[in-house]
Order: sequence, then C-alpha cells, then structure tokens
Amino acid sequence: MSKYVVMSGEFDEIRQRLESIAEELADLAIVRLRESIDAGGHELPVDEKRLTRARRAVEKAIGLLSEPDDTLD
Repeated sequence: MSKYVVMSGEFDEIRQRLESIAEELADLAIVRLRESIDAGGHELPVDEKRLTRARRAVEKAIGLLSEPDDTLD
C-alpha cells in the first residue's frame, strides 16, 4: 500500500471555494424561504430543503479537508 504525504495547505484553495459555495447555497435557501413567506406559504419550500442538504454536504467536505492528516491510505 502506498502512502502520500499531504502538504500543508494543499487543500486550502479547494476548501475556500467550498466555503464560498456553502455561503451561496445558504443565501439561496434564504431567498427561497423569503419567497415562500411573501407568497403566503406555510411550509418549507422543497428547494430550500434540498439547498440546505447540499450546504450541509459541502460543509462536511470542508470539515474533512480541514482534518490534520499526515498521510492518506
């Protein structure tokens, strides 16, 4: 089994892009909620639920890339 050394900061750019995407997803979810409220809706819009799930998945990826691993198996 080969080992690869993860260089310090190797994932920084990807993590920053993911953080930006997570913010965009959160903003879009808020827009969907506001639109639903303005339209007199009483339930969460389906799009908002999907956007929130996607944001959570992106945040999980950010967390994984933030872990201090020295090697990958």
